[in-house]
Amino acid sequence: MHPFAFPPNASVYVAPQDEAPLSRTGFIVLAVIMALFTGPAIVLNATVIIVSLMHKQLRQPLNYALVNMAVADLGTAMTGGVLSVVNNAQGYFSLGRTGCVMEGFAVSLFGITSLCTVALIAVERMFVVCKPLGQITFQKKHAVGGIVLSWLWSLTWNVPPLFGWGRYELEGVGTSCAPDWHSRDPHNVSYILAYFAVCFAVPFALILASYSKLMWTLHQVSKMACVEGGAVAKGEMKVASMVILMVLTFLISWLPYAGLAMLIVYNPDAKIPPLVGTVPVYMAKSSTVYNPIIYIYLNKQFRRYAVPFLLCGKQPWVEDEASEAVTTIETTKVAPA
Repeated sequence: MHPFAFPPNASVYVAPQDEAPLSRTGFIVLAVIMALFTGPAIVLNATVIIVSLMHKQLRQPLNYALVNMAVADLGTAMTGGVLSVVNNAQGYFSLGRTGCVMEGFAVSLFGITSLCTVALIAVERMFVVCKPLGQITFQKKHAVGGIVLSWLWSLTWNVPPLFGWGRYELEGVGTSCAPDWHSRDPHNVSYILAYFAVCFAVPFALILASYSKLMWTLHQVSKMACVEGGAVAKGEMKVASMVILMVLTFLISWLPYAGLAMLIVYNPDAKIPPLVGTVPVYMAKSSTVYNPIIYIYLNKQFRRYAVPFLLCGKQPWVEDEASEAVTTIETTKVAPA
C-alpha cells in the first residue's frame, strides 16, 4: 500500500506533520512547477482544437489524430494538472476517496488515449512514408477509426478499477491519484501487469517499430542525390521529422513513469522516497504541453492559423504562401528505400 493511502472510511487524508513527505515550501514549489506546465498546456491544446474547428484547411486525416491528442492532453491538464496545482498548494489531497478514484480514472483515461494516439500517428506515418503494403491513401475513415479505437482501448482498461479489479490510490507525495502500483494483493497485481502490457508495452512496441522504420527510410532518402518529386519528398521528411520528435518526447515523458511503476510491482519492498516517486509522475503530466508546441512550430498549416490566434491577429513573420504539403497525406510519393 502507498505510504499515504486513504485510511478505511476516511474522506480526506492529511499526513501527520512528522510524516509529511515535503515541507510546506516543498509543496508550494511543486504547485508552481505544475502550474508552469498546466497553464500553457491548457492554452495551447485549446488553441489547436479551436483553430481546427475554425479553418477547413486543417481538417485533414493526419490532423484528426493531432486534434484528438490535443483533446486528450487538454483533459489531462484540466483534471490531473489543475488538481495537482490545487492539492500541492494545500499540501494534501482534498477531494476525498471518491475524488481520488475519479481523478485517477480521468487522468489515466486521457493519458492512455494520448499515448495510443502517438502510436496511431507513428504507425500512420510509417505506412504512408515507408509503404510496407504498397501505395496507401490515408483517408478520413482510417483516421476516425484509429481515434475511436484509441478511446475504446483506453476506456476498456481504465474502467476495471471502478468495479473491483485493481484500484486507484494516492501516488508520489500524496497529492494526486493513479492506478495502485504498491498493493501486493494478487487481484490488484494481475490488473497492473495486464494494464502495463496492453497500455504501455503494446503502444511502445508499435511506436518503436514505426520509429525505427521511419528513421531507416529517411536515412535512405537523404542519401539520394536526386529523388523524383524531390519537393514532395522534402515535405514527407518534415512531417516524419515532426512525428519522430513527438515520439522522442513521449519516450522521455512516459518511460520513467512506466519504469518506476514496474519496479514497484516487481519489488514492493523497494524504498523509494515520495519526492523521487513524484518526479516521473510530473514528467508524464508535462507531456501535455510538448505536443502542441511541436506541431504548432513544425506544422506550417497549424502555425499559420494558431500563431495569429494566440497573438490576437498579429503575425510575427511573413510565411511563404506556397504550400509545402506538410500535413497533406493523400498525394505523397517517396521513392522506395
